[in-house]
Amino acid sequence: MKGAVALADGTVFGGTAVGAPGVATGEVVFNTAMTGYQEIATDPSYAGQIVAMTAPHIGNYGTTGRDDQADRPFCTGFVARSMARRDSSWRSVASFGDWLRATGTVALTDVDTRRLTRHLRAHGAMPGAIGTDVSTAELVDAAGSAESMEGRDLTQIVTTSRPYLVSPRGEVRARVVAIDFGVKRDIVAALTDRGCEVHVVPAGTTAEAILALEPSGVFLSNGPGDPEPVTQGVATVRALLGKTPLMGICLGHQILGLALGARTYKLPFGHHGGNH
Repeated sequence: MKGAVALADGTVFGGTAVGAPGVATGEVVFNTAMTGYQEIATDPSYAGQIVAMTAPHIGNYGTTGRDDQADRPFCTGFVARSMARRDSSWRSVASFGDWLRATGTVALTDVDTRRLTRHLRAHGAMPGAIGTDVSTAELVDAAGSAESMEGRDLTQIVTTSRPYLVSPRGEVRARVVAIDFGVKRDIVAALTDRGCEVHVVPAGTTAEAILALEPSGVFLSNGPGDPEPVTQGVATVRALLGKTPLMGICLGHQILGLALGARTYKLPFGHHGGNH
């Protein structure tokens, strides 16, 4: 089935449906990683976004639940130049196309991702729509009415609903409280691999509740969207300053900056990739 990606400025890129049927909207961004397509699709940092991969061949090693970074995909759509017809890996339990359909992710292949990426670099990331069995005009209208990423606290969509503990296999060397603004499982695993006992807490957890856990340090996780609307997270971090070591990645780094009095602004386009 034919499909297309439409941008809010009216630019349209044709393709072939490879994921779930239907229409999805979101901010269109590109990712330059050569591998890790399943990790990218399930990364909560991509909530509200349609991800286009610049690597030309996607899906060659299939999928496995061990690579999921969350319980489900958070990107609203996925775009590739060429999708592998066969998955070749001893770890694979399903092809990437089957995985996209099973998870309800709208996705296209046979898209000119080079032209799409160059367009986003020239004009900036912008709202878009991806879909199948729908007219180009309807897709362009959907793209134009897609909600902006700015001013939205998307952490509430991706954060855990309750605290949980992840223990290291061996000796506990430190206790880390991870504030979940959209944390990836591999980041928690990187901490436990180094002997950290990780207490993952919801984004709305107070500084008092965090300090009551007597942490060796507090980790501010990655996450999606605009940091400025995450006012409760900023207030919590500000109350933790000087009382415990703090480290932030991605959105957590920006929230730490806001807590210290810095300002943030949106770049024309974000450069997402495996070397960042």
